[in-house]
Amino acid sequence: MNDRPGHASRAQIIAAFASIYLVWGSTYLAISYAVETIPPFIMGGTRFVISGAMLYLWARSRGAPRPTRLHWRNGIIAGGFLLLGGNGAVVWAEQFVPSGLTALLVSILPFWLVIIEWVRPPRRRPSGAVLIGLILGFAGIVVLVGPTGVGGHGDVRPIGALVLILGSLSWAIGSFWSRDAQLPDSGLLTTGMEMLGGGVLLLIVGAATGEIAHTDIHRISSASAVGLLYLITFGSLVGFTSFIWLLDKVSPARLGTYAYVNPIVAVLLGWAIAGERLSIRTGIAAVIVICAVALITTARSTKANQSG
Repeated sequence: MNDRPGHASRAQIIAAFASIYLVWGSTYLAISYAVETIPPFIMGGTRFVISGAMLYLWARSRGAPRPTRLHWRNGIIAGGFLLLGGNGAVVWAEQFVPSGLTALLVSILPFWLVIIEWVRPPRRRPSGAVLIGLILGFAGIVVLVGPTGVGGHGDVRPIGALVLILGSLSWAIGSFWSRDAQLPDSGLLTTGMEMLGGGVLLLIVGAATGEIAHTDIHRISSASAVGLLYLITFGSLVGFTSFIWLLDKVSPARLGTYAYVNPIVAVLLGWAIAGERLSIRTGIAAVIVICAVALITTARSTKANQSG
């Protein structure tokens, strides 16, 4: 896919990129405030059920055909991997992992995409540049989490890092499923269905783990309420809508830059607003991981353009 600036003004493209750069980068901080007084799975489920219903109704009102039972099944499966497994790991881990470090660990998504493509048929072997990126990214995670992190003296608790890494794997699996499965042609309708499915699954997990009994509306702080509202409106509706719109306007390499801009935004916002510690070790790990993500994303996009 080549850039097609004739289909959108420069100002529109800049505004859309600002949305996915700043808004998605800031959602990690919003989550950290939201889960302070709202149980994580109930919070995440509420967010996605509301935003998913709004996207679904909007897409249908704009003429999107009614989805079939197969569409719903595939959408729910995608939502399970993307939102229950992927976002669910984030909201759970942010109870004790700083928002900036959460974003940094989640940014390893391109690593999983490469590995999945490597191990599943037709087994696409990564290029040398991508392999270097994988090794570099692993080194960055080691710097961030271990070996001292194993003893509890690192910047990230190992259990939190493990959950986030597995959550990133779940998001990668969901990405492939969403790409390959039979889903509606409307991107907005598909996104709404996946949010609805994933949101309901998050609420079910929240109910199964006793979160409903620990949810007291009267004890929800203003910061948590504002965080949830921000996630519904900006994080889900504005951010996802901008991303879907950009898919048809710019090249994959250009769009993929959000993967290594978001962690920078999240780390800086966590430090500036929430007072999260920004140690030398965190800074070194962030530089290594972000460079690895940039290398992998650029190399994969270049290879895709050459093969296409």
